[in-house]
Amino acid sequence: MAESITITDNRTGQSLEIPLENGGVSAADFSKLLPGVWFYDPGLTATAACESAVTYLDGDAGILRYRGYPIEQLAEDSTFLEVAYLLLNGELPTSDEYEVWEREITLHTFIHENVRKRFLEGFHYDAHPMGMLVSAVAALSTFYLDAKDIFDPESRDKQIIRLIAKMPTLAAAAHRFSVGMPFVYPDNSLPFTSNFLSMMWKIAEPRFEADPVLTRALDVLFILHADHEQNCSTTAMRVVGSSHADPYSATAAAAAALYGPRHGGANEAVIRMLTEIGSLDNVEPFIASVKSGAGGRLQGFGHRVYKSYDPRAKIIKKTADDVFAVTGKNPLLDIALKLEEIALSDEYFTSRKLYPNVDFYSGLIYQAMGFPLEMFPVLFAIPRTAGWLAHWQEMLNQDSKIARPRQLYIGAEERNYLPMGER
Repeated sequence: MAESITITDNRTGQSLEIPLENGGVSAADFSKLLPGVWFYDPGLTATAACESAVTYLDGDAGILRYRGYPIEQLAEDSTFLEVAYLLLNGELPTSDEYEVWEREITLHTFIHENVRKRFLEGFHYDAHPMGMLVSAVAALSTFYLDAKDIFDPESRDKQIIRLIAKMPTLAAAAHRFSVGMPFVYPDNSLPFTSNFLSMMWKIAEPRFEADPVLTRALDVLFILHADHEQNCSTTAMRVVGSSHADPYSATAAAAAALYGPRHGGANEAVIRMLTEIGSLDNVEPFIASVKSGAGGRLQGFGHRVYKSYDPRAKIIKKTADDVFAVTGKNPLLDIALKLEEIALSDEYFTSRKLYPNVDFYSGLIYQAMGFPLEMFPVLFAIPRTAGWLAHWQEMLNQDSKIARPRQLYIGAEERNYLPMGER
């Protein structure tokens, strides 16, 4: 028997049976019985605004899958570029498909000289790298006029490749400018993450050779951050994309959403919290202050979606061990470990389902690798671009309507205009 619910309008006594499909109820069917009555759902926490086959997330069970593949398997065995292909195409590539994909990405890593010389260098000397990145991505739409041909498959594929390929170049350029260092061109003999690290850290050496442990760790972090279902920035991508804006403008909107500290700034908040705690002796007093409500907030614990251990956090903890073996232990690690130990053994936190999330350790890794705090949201945007574009492409293929939410009006009733002298 098909699953369904029955709703009744107590004002009229009329009822309507609505089927449950894929865990949801059709708002269009609901409106047949109650036209002009809207769901009030601030934050869209109980509203499914789309159907998607990209990412499956079960927050209660702590499950995350890309196109059906468990995140644990992808982080263990895959590469970021392979995962990006999977998100965009629905299937893992064959060796021939991957060779073509990797070559296409590699050939598009360079940015137009005017983007660097006339645009990026026009920012104030202390501009935030994420603000520069958001602006630069939006500006790319003026360099690739064919980007507006969003229903031309060839043009669409070209913009997707360009965005994934150029995002690390723009990110590194924004960092170099913000610290007064010269721009480093891509080295297309290097793999994706090695090339990014070269553009970040190269000084005068003929060829930058990144430690393979660090490049692999960055690859894993990029895999973990590649997509996460309908989060704030992905929703921004879909909303702007629903107007049929070009993908650069839509990606800039998504990156702007990520720029907000409530979304892309979580791992930075963890570092600031650990720095403020300062020593192992201060961990227990800090925990006590959090519980009493008199102190700060426990950053890096809990998640809007996950009500158990974030599956990405388990993976990233192992990655942290690998990185620290190369870079030396981050001095904040001991504080983090003790904080996690106490919180996970305290009923106050476990009863509230406050477990470590991916941001609890990612900031420690990035900091150990030499990335400044200002680069943390930029590092998030590089891999998430693949997920954003997968959702943008899916939305266009579904011929989705333009986003146009309703509101519940709570303002003044009709009133008459008064001349200024009579007010």
